[in-house]
Amino acid sequence: MVDSSAPQGRLPVVAIVGGGASGTLTAVHLLRHAATSRAPLRVVLVDRDGRHGTGQAYATSDPDHLLNACVDKMSAIADDPGHLLRWARANGLDVAGSDFLPRAVYGRYLRDVLTAAESHASPASPMTRVTAEVSAVSRSFRGRPAVHLSGGGRIDADAVVLALGNTRPSPLPQVAEVAGGRYVGDPWAPGALARIGDGTPVLVVGTGLTMIDVAISATRAHPGATVYALSRHGLLPRAHRCPAGPPAPMPIPDDATRLADLLRAVRAAVTAGDGDWHSVVDGLRPHVPALWGRLSLDDRRRFLALVARYWEVHRHRIPPSTASRVSRLRAAGRLHIVRGRLAGTTAVRDGLVAHVDEEGTPRDLRVGWVVNGTGPSADVSRDPFLSGLFAAGLCRPDPLGLGLDADDAGAVLDARGRPSEKIFTLGPTLRGTRYETTAIPEIRTQAAGLAPRLVAAAGSGIRPYPPVHGTGRPRRVPSQA
Repeated sequence: MVDSSAPQGRLPVVAIVGGGASGTLTAVHLLRHAATSRAPLRVVLVDRDGRHGTGQAYATSDPDHLLNACVDKMSAIADDPGHLLRWARANGLDVAGSDFLPRAVYGRYLRDVLTAAESHASPASPMTRVTAEVSAVSRSFRGRPAVHLSGGGRIDADAVVLALGNTRPSPLPQVAEVAGGRYVGDPWAPGALARIGDGTPVLVVGTGLTMIDVAISATRAHPGATVYALSRHGLLPRAHRCPAGPPAPMPIPDDATRLADLLRAVRAAVTAGDGDWHSVVDGLRPHVPALWGRLSLDDRRRFLALVARYWEVHRHRIPPSTASRVSRLRAAGRLHIVRGRLAGTTAVRDGLVAHVDEEGTPRDLRVGWVVNGTGPSADVSRDPFLSGLFAAGLCRPDPLGLGLDADDAGAVLDARGRPSEKIFTLGPTLRGTRYETTAIPEIRTQAAGLAPRLVAAAGSGIRPYPPVHGTGRPRRVPSQA
């Protein structure tokens, strides 16, 4: 329930849409910057599910869902790489910087960091948490953004951050029409994975990081559960090497602007390093946004079609303990990797028959559940909220349709390609323009860089109490009831 009892006063308002990692890190760095710069503002953090600080990625309760990066790389504070390690030890965890924490623990860390930022914020820069779904963003009559809530409330803001995280997977039409309640279309919706622990076989469409988590949860929930993982290539995420070596220097010539040139440089670096691809990938990672920006649109499409899956399994690696667990499940016949595609499904008593084209050979799998593990949708226009922004001309999709078009500082581009002075974004929504933008190191850097720009954008909108249209009463900022 949303209340409108907190007066806005003369404070400019920054509304952050999304309370996951992107929104949380934005709020943390914004509050810190506002305190050091003595900039008065109100931060309103809106999350649909009330999971402020965790979002979908870190709201899992499964202790075997581990971070895919070690403690040393996961600090929430951009200029303090040891912050997470100190927090963990202060909270009684006997960990080293090379350890991999459970994601649930990291979610608790993010919540603590957010709470600490609130408690240390200047009295002139309060934060309000709102639990509500944002249905739309529009321009008010003064030209400033208005954030509309599905329950009927509205936040009149001076700046808005679209911290939306990953989009939901694209639907699997081969399943949804017949599967009924035995199809899990969004495995990270609250409580979704609790449904699949009845011991019946599970088919996961996709063999990436989501599949790993689903397989761990399903097999741990029931000792006899079997998981089938289906994808075109059957590629699994590679394991981290521990201890990790230093990143390899990646001197890529300035005139290397074609995908073929970049692939040639990467192969040469791996060969020069005696096959050590780990160090090459780690050395390449910081340069990916700039390299991505060099490529033509055709080369970016070619990368997505031909190279992306190979990059993903080497770049987004899993902890050694998770890799060992996957190997044991496969050896025990409880996890089967199937190369092929899903041709359709047929409903049967107590389950489904999945019709699979396994590299040209038909195969039927009798399963109890089908889980969509294909990852974020590759067509951002499918998202109803974003499609509304596109229709209003406030934003436009990037040329690949993976997310939002934005300038280098995170200001979204409107329908005419002009950077907004009031609406910004960061994290996974920038995948089409930066590609590597979904992990904590990238997001925290973007959040820290966005903070002063938000202060400037919001500060330009300081005003007296605005009226509620048609009533003459002061407009108030909704707060969580």
